[in-house]
Parts: sequence; C-alpha cells; structure tokens
Amino acid sequence: MKDIRELLGIEYPIIQGGMANIATHVLASAVSNAGGLGLVGAGGWDVDRVRDEIRKTQALTSKPFGVNIMLMSPHAEAISDMVIEEGVKVITTGAGNPGIYMEKWKKAGIIVIPVVPSVAFAKRLARGGADALVVEGTEAGGHIGQITTFTLIPQVCDAVNVPVIAAGGIADSRGLDAAFVLGAQGVQLGTVLLASDECPIHENYKMKVIKAKDTDTVVTGRNTGAPVRVIKNKMSRKYLEMTKYGDIGLEELEELTLGSLRKAVFEGDMDNGSIMAGQSAGLVKKIRSVKDILDDIFKNSRVYRGEL
Repeated sequence: MKDIRELLGIEYPIIQGGMANIATHVLASAVSNAGGLGLVGAGGWDVDRVRDEIRKTQALTSKPFGVNIMLMSPHAEAISDMVIEEGVKVITTGAGNPGIYMEKWKKAGIIVIPVVPSVAFAKRLARGGADALVVEGTEAGGHIGQITTFTLIPQVCDAVNVPVIAAGGIADSRGLDAAFVLGAQGVQLGTVLLASDECPIHENYKMKVIKAKDTDTVVTGRNTGAPVRVIKNKMSRKYLEMTKYGDIGLEELEELTLGSLRKAVFEGDMDNGSIMAGQSAGLVKKIRSVKDILDDIFKNSRVYRGEL
C-alpha cells in the first residue's frame, strides 16, 4: 500500500476539508503551501466559479492541491468534466457515490479519494477503484454520518486495502496520534482551519469557534435524513423545536435554513446563520496561520517524534 504522502506528493499527511463556500483558493493554496493538501470546495458553485477558483489556486501555489465535489450538486457532472480539462490531480467527493465518474477520472490520471461514513460504503468504493478514503465520523462539522471517528477508523482499516484518512474531531497532535495508532495514514482537518488567518469567513464566525465549549455543537436534521453539525444558536434551536414532534413539512424547514451558511460565512450573522463546526471546536483557542497550525501538529506529534 502506497504511503499517503508519496501518493499525493505532500510533506504532511494532512488533507483540508472540502468546506463549501469556505474552501476558496485562498485557504486551499495556504494549506498546500504549508505542506498539506489544500482543496477547493466546489459545494453548490457552478462550473465557471469552480474553474476560476482552480486557476486562482494554481497562481498561488506550485504544490499539489485538489477539488472537493459535492455529488448532490446540480453542477457535479459539468464539474466532473471540467476538472479533467484543468489538469486537477486529486479529487475528493462527498454526498454520494462517485462511481459514474470514476472511469474517466482514473483514465485522466486523477487520484480519487471519496469521503465515507461507514464500513459498507468504504468497501464498495475501494472495490470501485478509490485510491484512498477519507473516513469521517459524526464528530465532524457540517454534513455527517452516525458513527464516531475512533470506532469507525479501525473497522474500515480492517476492511479495505487502500490508505485511510481519518476525519472528525481532530484538531491537534493528540488527534493525529490517535488516528495513526488506529491505522490511519493521514488526517483531514476542517474545524481547526476555520480559526486560521487565511480562512475567508467572517470574523464573528472565527470568534464563535474559538469561544465554543465541548457541548456547544448540535446536530440538526437527524429525522429528515440530512444531519448537519453546527454551533448552537437561535436558528438551530428553532430548527430543533420545529422538528421535535416530526410533523413539520420540509418546505418550512428549507425556508428556515435557506441561505443560512452564507449568512454565517459572509454576513457574520451568528443568530440566523448555519455555523458549521465539529466537536473539536472546544480544542481551538486562537487564530493562527495555516502554517503554524500544521507545523504545531507535527512538532508535537509523538508518532512523528518516534515515541509511539
């Protein structure tokens, strides 16, 4: 099995999460320049916006970077062709099965790393040609599954013969060390990177992450089949109250959450915005550069100091 750093051509075995509306060329290039694998998060952007972000990233770094494609996006098919045209070398995927795109991506020499929330899905995608897997637990921010990271990682490692990248609840060297002990070859970071100088979110959002305690996140949408972990606020409390008895229509919920991520990211609305963040927010105490975050994780890693 090829080492994840060799596979991706990176210094640190760290992948940045594909955070929609947040993972722009600014954050992606900063992560790549710091030694990890930065990602442009396509989210719901159209093909022209994603192409522009890719070209801007290429202008800011000579290091490897990738694109995260949300497969539920109406633009996913167009983006799946465009990344080949633009010479993208790595793709991560979420919110679906990338099987219909796998053949053309592999033919183009693209490394494909799907995000998976379960052993069964991991086995299916490994058989389908995935080069590695981001195995994400329910501790993560944003759209999540139901199994915890540190019970899921060893089970997936036992079930597949491709590199596993642990995601969810990892924000420092202790999380990295735990992931490696359980069999992972790398980690994906999201929440800790929200509190970075280069992360293009509103200052209110960054401060909300920094001030978060261990119990300050909540999952909305469990009973609608679309669970999302966010920091508690007025909007999340209203959402949970509306779904408490299960008799609310999806249209009403969509009206409540429409544009909520943009409200948080761009407007700094901490009452009505969707403040996506993982349970590791309680570990994030200050705003630092991306380079300082990555360097600190490896400087303090017992695995990389040869103590574990």
